[in-house]
Amino acid sequence: MMANNSYYSLFFRVIDKYGPGGFTGIDDNDPLMIELEEIMKMNDQFFYIGDLVLFKIIYTSKRSLDMLGIEPSNLTTMNFFQSLHPDELERHALGRTLLVKLGHRLYCEEKGYRILSSNYLMKNAEGKYSNFLMQFYIYYSTLPYKSVFAIKVQTNIDWFKKRNHGHHYYLGESLSNFRCPDQELLMIGNAFTKREFEIIILLERGHSSEQIAEELFLSPNTVNTHRRNILRKSGKVNMTELLHELKEQGLL
Repeated sequence: MMANNSYYSLFFRVIDKYGPGGFTGIDDNDPLMIELEEIMKMNDQFFYIGDLVLFKIIYTSKRSLDMLGIEPSNLTTMNFFQSLHPDELERHALGRTLLVKLGHRLYCEEKGYRILSSNYLMKNAEGKYSNFLMQFYIYYSTLPYKSVFAIKVQTNIDWFKKRNHGHHYYLGESLSNFRCPDQELLMIGNAFTKREFEIIILLERGHSSEQIAEELFLSPNTVNTHRRNILRKSGKVNMTELLHELKEQGLL
């Protein structure tokens, strides 16, 4: 179980201190950074700071080496693609697209922030798959130039065993959901099984139940049973309503 949920306030102190300079010249010997690094170690986390307009990572904390086996100076967004479990590639691509869209929206609106988080299976430093939570705090700024910056916190949540299917997902403005993960936070999200989500994706592409059955090697009756379960879980009247909501959330 994670400890000391209140320490995420340290990230906002980092923003206040180093944000006006574009997060360049962060001093690893700064007591603020030392404190944050120590807590990252205690909770099996690391973080990076990036510019979503320039598509670059500006600063990475030391623990990327311990968690992913990658030196902070060598970390790129491509490393995350290369480390993902094959089953996570499509969902991660949707999440990445959503992140870019959020950055573009905030940039055009010239204000605001968003919190985006989800979990994925990804190789750790030992080359084995671990369950990682990825949390983004994304915000618009005019200092030192007009852009959208992001703080990404990555946490090993192998200790979390309660969710039998689906995955954690949150998109919104509630700062209470940008915190050290606990059971309550991780239960927020998509309750659909992997098979149900596969069917949802194919329905969004215009496939009929018969076409889905053929592609997934299922019977049409089984597909229709999944469709009924999907609607029951979502509380929606029809699939069109559900697909629209999932698109709005960036899940499709």
